[in-house]
Amino acid sequence: MQPAPRTLRLHIGLFGRRNVGKSSLLNALTRQAVSLVSPEAGTTTDPVEKPMELRPFGPVLFVDTAGLDDEGALGLQRVARSRAVLDRTDLALLVAEASAWGPFEEALLAELEGRGLPVVVALNKADLAGPDELLRASLQARGAAAVPLSATTGEGLDTLREALLRAAPEGFLESRQLLSDLVPAGAVAVLVMPIDAEAPKGRLILPQVMAVRDLLDGHALALVVQEAELPAALAALKRPPALVVTDSQAFQGVAAQVPEAVPLTSFSILLSRFHGDLEAQVRGTLAVGGLQGGDRVLVAEGCTHHPGDEDIGRVKLPRWLEAKAGAPLRFEHVQGRDFPADLSPYALVVHCGNCMGHRREMLARIQRCEAAGVPITNYGLAIAQAKGILERALRPFSKSMEVLHG
Repeated sequence: MQPAPRTLRLHIGLFGRRNVGKSSLLNALTRQAVSLVSPEAGTTTDPVEKPMELRPFGPVLFVDTAGLDDEGALGLQRVARSRAVLDRTDLALLVAEASAWGPFEEALLAELEGRGLPVVVALNKADLAGPDELLRASLQARGAAAVPLSATTGEGLDTLREALLRAAPEGFLESRQLLSDLVPAGAVAVLVMPIDAEAPKGRLILPQVMAVRDLLDGHALALVVQEAELPAALAALKRPPALVVTDSQAFQGVAAQVPEAVPLTSFSILLSRFHGDLEAQVRGTLAVGGLQGGDRVLVAEGCTHHPGDEDIGRVKLPRWLEAKAGAPLRFEHVQGRDFPADLSPYALVVHCGNCMGHRREMLARIQRCEAAGVPITNYGLAIAQAKGILERALRPFSKSMEVLHG
């Protein structure tokens, strides 16, 4: 048994000035010394994450951040890292001193509201000076629950937990399905999972685990095979499967073995729908056919790993895209939470499925690319386009087919 992955947890970010008690509040909420606490302003430098179960809601990830009012060259770097957390925040916890609400907090609240984030305001240090009741009423009128509390004494913490539960996006965990909406209960989905040199020893990668669990939740049947066993698996079934899902690297070989009438797609394309905006990335995929020699292509990976000799992002994908373009291209790579502020130099951004990332962060990246006029696609879509099987890979998704032919 493993805990729920970070990617499926509700992300709750703590934001505010320095020394208002964000770290003390996180420690109090989690009942652990997660963050360093000191009377000296600026103790928190990098975002600090703590996964936990917030009952009765379920798995959440608290993210403590440095004060957004930090100063100096190093302080501005800390602020930049804290602001980056906004891109992956589902619920914002704005922490302020109960007696010190001012223009800074007003501006921060306006920014959070502008991002469409639900907000809970924690009016900390209320044991020293209580909050203005007019302020509480004003915040409540704006839809932001305002909770007086003391992270030191614990007063108000239960009320804060209740406010967080009420503010959490409704149906956060139940609203999206990876593939079970494509496979009726009792039907079979064949999952083609190559075991290569980069597969974790004794384990499956997260998208594969997510697919099996989603099918079980939907009361469908999962038949798991490698590419070499696919013909035998298909022949053993009394009825054609409702869906075949393959690793993107095996796309072309699997497509040749699966009858045209059987829906086929990849784990990466499913993740594009689950964690991002499939239609937007299909629009970006159309730019693959227009790449010209010398174009700069950014390849973004949501996780960090040591690349092997046949790494998908650094070796195989560039090879296939250059073959499609018929000329050399210039590839640049970023990993984890690194993502360029200036996207204008790139003709295309190719993102991984982002199985280790977060949906709101992925959507923010897609929006940034669209704002910069730079097409963005993902591994599975780009590979399908390069291999000439994009239309087949998108047949299970009617809206995406409309984009493809629109």
